[in-house]
Amino acid sequence: MKCKRIAALMAALILTLAVALPASADVRQELTSQSTIEKVLERGVLRVGMSTFEPWAMKDAQGEFIGFEIDVAKRLAEDMGVELELVSTQWAGIIPALLTGKFDVIIGGMSIRADRAKKVNFSIPYNYTGMAIVASKEKAEGFDELADFNKSGVVIAARTGTTAAKAARKHMPQADLLLFDQEPQAVQELLNGNAHAFVSTAPKPGFEAAKHPEKLFLPFSGTFTKEPNAMAVRKGDPDTLNYLNSWIRAVAAEGWFMERFKYWFESRDWEGQLK
Repeated sequence: MKCKRIAALMAALILTLAVALPASADVRQELTSQSTIEKVLERGVLRVGMSTFEPWAMKDAQGEFIGFEIDVAKRLAEDMGVELELVSTQWAGIIPALLTGKFDVIIGGMSIRADRAKKVNFSIPYNYTGMAIVASKEKAEGFDELADFNKSGVVIAARTGTTAAKAARKHMPQADLLLFDQEPQAVQELLNGNAHAFVSTAPKPGFEAAKHPEKLFLPFSGTFTKEPNAMAVRKGDPDTLNYLNSWIRAVAAEGWFMERFKYWFESRDWEGQLK
């Protein structure tokens, strides 16, 4: 009797598996066909969301986008064998634009943050950056450490929706924060003498200090945060995330990211392209 019951259970299990396995295969096939990576290959065009942010992405003298992230986007499209379409977007609205399907992936110097990870999936990091500060010689005379800027009455300028704004709030909560949609507006506020300092991802503050030595200075060297930069895609798309992670590992092993980082972040050899 016991042997008959075991045989019946085995038969039921085999029947269940026979029904479930094709269904599971169908689900996997459906997920794959709906992935962004498959749609990009079918379309023949990779649409990348980005925002202007020196030296990540900026326009040269001919009006074409150049910069570190532009190189990354071009290399990714080239390795995929598709055309590249750059979709310039206001930084504050770049995640909503991704979620509504205006482009396939964000490649824009985006730092991995827990609040952003609630809305998008991040790839593994392909670069690391940090926040730096450039100050007004007139308004911040004698300031030589971060604590000097964390005082009531001190005004800090930054770009809306960036990790710079978040870092300024966290590290200088006593100061007043002025936010702008574009970095040039924030820098102009500093140059006009309406702010004590401007916070941004390095090396931007250093570039501004070198560009305006009569008005600006670096109160201290280096950065006061360290942040991993990654690509962002819509949630629920494991195939696309897996492809991007594999691509980043392979390209990083070549030393390509470091090579491009040194060119864009540690030299000004590209400056002539802007004129």
